[in-house]
Amino acid sequence: MPRVPAVAVGGRVVHGWNPAGYAELVGVAYKPAVKLSPSELAARLDRILASTEALVRLIPDARMEWTPPERNRPLADLGFHVFRLSLGFVEGVDRATFPATVHTETAPKDLRTGEAIARYGALVRARLSGWFAGAGGGEFAQIVETYWGPVVAHDLLERTTWHAAQHLRQLYILAGRIGVTPEAPEPVEAYQDLPMPAAIW
Repeated sequence: MPRVPAVAVGGRVVHGWNPAGYAELVGVAYKPAVKLSPSELAARLDRILASTEALVRLIPDARMEWTPPERNRPLADLGFHVFRLSLGFVEGVDRATFPATVHTETAPKDLRTGEAIARYGALVRARLSGWFAGAGGGEFAQIVETYWGPVVAHDLLERTTWHAAQHLRQLYILAGRIGVTPEAPEPVEAYQDLPMPAAIW
């Protein structure tokens, strides 16, 4: 088993939040309610990243190393992670591989303030925007060898989008705990029809 969370039945394992994979594992039918198009997912992802960029910029430097009790991940690493996992989608499709290090990488020393992470986020958004502008339909049909198994690029984009959204939900909660007031409401409309976990943590 490469990483947790995972569901194991016999000698077979399905990694992470993967309802379709769970259904196949136990032999039941599963049909998601909605499958958003790549262009819609790209727009949702950019909205989520823009909100993350604006929110992390407000977090005082003195609070960036604070670690919430729910998970051993300081705010600096959580903010960085949202952008790193999103950039990982483009890298994964371009290289046809998505290693576990994309999800385990932490913020380097020069990216441990809110302002620095926000600037990194702006660069990631620009990279993604350019990639999506030049991508044809074929890119989203490619198979990417991820550390949890082969995945169609369209499905990887969906997973990337809800993964980033899940962490944005967490950041809004954590910002409130440390007395940071976001400049804009949480973009819950961007979460609609994404197969996100019900639990926040």
